[in-house]
Amino acid sequence: MYKKILVPLDGSPSAEKVLPYARALAHRLALPVDLLAVVDIVEMARSISAAEGLIINQLAEDEEQRSAAYLDGIARSFAAVPVHCLVTTGHAANSIVESAASDPDTLIAMATHGRSGVDRFLLGSVAEKVLRGETNSLLLVRASEAARTDGEAVLKSVIVPLDGSALAETILPVVEEAATKLQLEVVLFRAYAVPFGAYTVGEGFYDPLNLEAFLARLREETVNYLERKTTELKRNGLAKVSFVAKQGLSADEIIKFAGETPDNLIAMCSHGYSGVKRWVLGSVTETVVRHLCDPVLVLRAPC
Repeated sequence: MYKKILVPLDGSPSAEKVLPYARALAHRLALPVDLLAVVDIVEMARSISAAEGLIINQLAEDEEQRSAAYLDGIARSFAAVPVHCLVTTGHAANSIVESAASDPDTLIAMATHGRSGVDRFLLGSVAEKVLRGETNSLLLVRASEAARTDGEAVLKSVIVPLDGSALAETILPVVEEAATKLQLEVVLFRAYAVPFGAYTVGEGFYDPLNLEAFLARLREETVNYLERKTTELKRNGLAKVSFVAKQGLSADEIIKFAGETPDNLIAMCSHGYSGVKRWVLGSVTETVVRHLCDPVLVLRAPC
């Protein structure tokens, strides 16, 4: 499944919201952990005075020492797993991507936002750039005010949004292994809706007078698909597998459904295509990450 977890931190409480999940996965999957801090000298230079700019190298060295001490303290909160601390200089997103790129089996775990001085981990900034540029799997946790930073998170189920495409299904082997090792219930989820243009008169695609019948066929196809996938997972040895089909827009229905039960992991591909449905980075995956407090495991689908 994975051989290591890489946890980028910027020293802020917000960025630390990922730590309970990183600790839980490292502990239960027996994975070593790399803690990473990035000192961005270019960004630092933009936020200091001209006088301080004359000693930018000394300021950067001081920041590196502070980051190393900070990571060392965080490392002690991980129990019974090897933890390596790394402080590097450069652009935050690039440094994160480069640190994981040498090993495709490294899972990057990070909060979707956090601020500390010149560092900023924010969906739309560093986390988004990592999400767009990364080929490694990525665990994203939205840093809500209520989220804790201590201890280990509890996960009870994994919700797997599917769109009917082979690309979206590439997440399933990862889900099978995670569910087995973490003892999670698996819930397959698919939303269905009338395609854009169905109400357009004269296009010849759908008869607006028969939308109810069309929706009924869509639901039947969706349920049949989910039943097949549920049977396949059970045949592969998973005992607790169920499915849910909901009418509506994919991102909205995923968020709504996940919000009804606690302690979920959402596992999905970053894109997939199936007829009129289209999941792309910047659309369904990103919307889910932005609005859910549950952690989202994102697998980059092969091109």
